Amino acid sequence: MRAAGVVRSGCPAGRRDLRRIDVNFHGWNGAIKRGVLVVNRDVADDVAAIFADIFDAGFPIRSMKPIEEFGGDDNASMAADNTSAYNCRSAGQANAAAADSPHANGRAVDINPRENPWLDPRCNCFMPTAKHADRTPGKGKILEGGKVWKAFTKRGWIWQDIATPDYQHFDTGYPSRPT
Repeated sequence: MRAAGVVRSGCPAGRRDLRRIDVNFHGWNGAIKRGVLVVNRDVADDVAAIFADIFDAGFPIRSMKPIEEFGGDDNASMAADNTSAYNCRSAGQANAAAADSPHANGRAVDINPRENPWLDPRCNCFMPTAKHADRTPGKGKILEGGKVWKAFTKRGWIWQDIATPDYQHFDTGYPSRPT
């Protein structure tokens, strides 16, 4: 992770704080796949249980790779419709390495970014695309009260459908804290 530039000086969570969890998921074509999420050790059991619930619900996920496979580039990960967790973003990326950032602390998960975009306040546009910004039912979309939403919220996680919508994003709260 350090070689890929994902863990570096100034990141609030270091390698000792993080855990790799391997989870099964239903791919876009319905096939069962194995994915990897990197999260803070204090939420690892929660995240494993959440993704077991998501798997049991049959919810499709396009890709699930750790952010180092994208060189820590959140935009590249979103463009690949990649589900990811830990990311101590570099300067110039939204929420770059802020001490209270849930992603930089390994306490946030983004799911299917294309189907669940976020509103980037720098351009007032949905990223990575506005195509699925409406919250109507659709393949891989997260809806309030839906199975993914329930899997996270029953464990105290928060869906960021707030003033600045971030439909792909669940976290443990701001500032970042254990559940």
